[in-house]
Amino acid sequence: MRGKAPEITKVSAVGEAVGRASGTLGVARWASATEFALFSANAERVTLCLFDSPGDRRESASFDLTRGCEDVWRAHLTGIAPGQLYAYRVAGPNHPESGRLFNPDDILLDPYALAVGRPAAMPDGNGARRSDAARQAPLGAVVDPQFDWEDDRPPNTPWRDTVIYELHVRGFSKRRPDVPAPLRGTYAGLAAPASIEYLRKLGVTAVDLLPVQHHVDDYRLERLGLTNYWGYQPLAYFAPEPSYAAAAAPQGVVDEFKVMVRALHRAGIEVILDVVYNHTGEGEWDAPPLSFRGIDNASYYRLAAGRRQYIDHSGCGNSLNANHPAVLRLIMDSLRYWVEEMHVDGFRFDLAVSLGRTPGGFKRWAPFFMAVSQDPVLRRVKLIAEPWDLGPGGYQLGRFPNGWAEWNSWFRDDVRRFWLGGGAVGKMGTRLAGSSDLFERSGRSPQAGINLVTAHDGFTLADLVSYNERRNEANGEDGRDGERCNGSWNHGVEGPTDDEGIRALRSRQQRNLLASLFLAQGVPMLLAGDESGRTQRGNNNAYCQDNAISWLDWDLDPPRKALYAFTAELIALRKRFPTLRRTAFFKGTPQPPYAAKDILWLMPNGGMRQADWRNHDLRCFGARIAGGAQTPALLMLLNPMAEAESFLLPGAAQWELLLDTADDEALGSRHSGSYLLSFHSLALFRQPETRS
Repeated sequence: MRGKAPEITKVSAVGEAVGRASGTLGVARWASATEFALFSANAERVTLCLFDSPGDRRESASFDLTRGCEDVWRAHLTGIAPGQLYAYRVAGPNHPESGRLFNPDDILLDPYALAVGRPAAMPDGNGARRSDAARQAPLGAVVDPQFDWEDDRPPNTPWRDTVIYELHVRGFSKRRPDVPAPLRGTYAGLAAPASIEYLRKLGVTAVDLLPVQHHVDDYRLERLGLTNYWGYQPLAYFAPEPSYAAAAAPQGVVDEFKVMVRALHRAGIEVILDVVYNHTGEGEWDAPPLSFRGIDNASYYRLAAGRRQYIDHSGCGNSLNANHPAVLRLIMDSLRYWVEEMHVDGFRFDLAVSLGRTPGGFKRWAPFFMAVSQDPVLRRVKLIAEPWDLGPGGYQLGRFPNGWAEWNSWFRDDVRRFWLGGGAVGKMGTRLAGSSDLFERSGRSPQAGINLVTAHDGFTLADLVSYNERRNEANGEDGRDGERCNGSWNHGVEGPTDDEGIRALRSRQQRNLLASLFLAQGVPMLLAGDESGRTQRGNNNAYCQDNAISWLDWDLDPPRKALYAFTAELIALRKRFPTLRRTAFFKGTPQPPYAAKDILWLMPNGGMRQADWRNHDLRCFGARIAGGAQTPALLMLLNPMAEAESFLLPGAAQWELLLDTADDEALGSRHSGSYLLSFHSLALFRQPETRS
């Protein structure tokens, strides 16, 4: 031992584990001692450094670890208590030509840290850390895993009944007036009764949280007075982001996250985490090491030929090497930890193609996917892929393994084109029917597709109908960042307008897009705030806007309140009719014991022929969805044109109007013969009879 910490001693034997089993990485607390374990295949020396407080310039004590099997270095200490701050120094060869970048002066965060006791300081503009590495480096914190979960049970909502709500923990409640001020923008704020009641009344069944694993910022944003708001620069895959907590102590941060999950579960709401295992926040090759790079760069990262640069499939400077056994173990251990210890219900994997890359390209049977498919913990949770990355062959929508769902960008693009840009009937119909062209050939169901019209990345729904061009100047990149082609339409005026006609049409188009989302087969995902017309003032890449641009605005005028009520009614309609939540694709044939086809496609003047399906000039169409013994048939009519269209209604029976995005006064009225559908509108009917 070096330093003065007489209450902490190193021992060679341990008793029974408390909370974590022997052989794990990270910190395992025991009845008589605490084990620290770190993987490094290429290190020559690993030293544990203990700190007394976040402001310490130097460690108060240090202990050398012993290399064991599988290149895991271990030490057992007595006298360690929850809250203890720690990090590592790792010595070894500094040979950039072999990908080894060891420096014993670097203080490095444990990749398995369960809590962060001090976040990393920003590197300067030249990529070098500021003076005094020990003071600027991130520190892990020992936590007590014990927590009273009471009667917590996962909601286990079936995929067919799932409605996802994508939100940012901070942005959701930061401006909510009925959440106590100290809790706004925190895990506790999301768990507040007012927040949960809002989600419950809206009808969503799952929240998809933008990254909550501890992340880092970068100097460029700090210099501009901005932050990495979205959180897609991860550094600690086991630790909740402390800046989202009302609690200040590391233990309090972990416990606050657990309280949030427990509260959401009691309301029947699942918790899905947006996770980033494709790269880390350490950035490019010459940026200062914060954790993985200094611990074992050649193992953790994908190295390019020559091994002096990273392969970058993320656009963020590096790519984790998920095919390396130790890195794969890290990812699997992290996922299991969030399920078993933090009780989350699923994951959405950012740039998930990176996790399936092998030397031969993307494979459905890559080591990561094989490991997940055989894992008894992970097989039972929801797994969602963002089915692309930035590398060669990086777009793999529809090609993920069975058991996975995927963000359906084709749904997003085709629905936008149909309502805002002149898209074809055939593509729109395919999306409404569940995208069989993407998922049926591999034996998957409509629930393999996560349908979305908007997400955190891009325009909000209100901006989608209000801007033709991005307005990203606030991001400090002269407006060059963000997607250039958004499939949007400003309806004649760019941005806000006092023209009541344009405002009314924009509101109708928002209802059309929302109706398409919730009435389609598949799993709908709603971006937080779209239900109430949230705007980002035309910013379609608000990744660095931790301010009113990104935070939800709870001061709703009557039109925004009406949009919320409309969205809640759509979700209720979806739950009411099982025909909107089918688990099998339509066949277009009669389904015994009923004579009607399971789906009948319609033109305004009658049935649609196969040739009509391919007619790019045809814009207005409809679909009759057969019912069942206890379920009425449904009829959906769509008119994206600027003129009203008269539709012949199928059959002799009357149809009851459930929804018309242009007219909410006639709901409940019955129609037969024909129906005049207003311009830019969608209508939904049901047959009053219970049999088709």
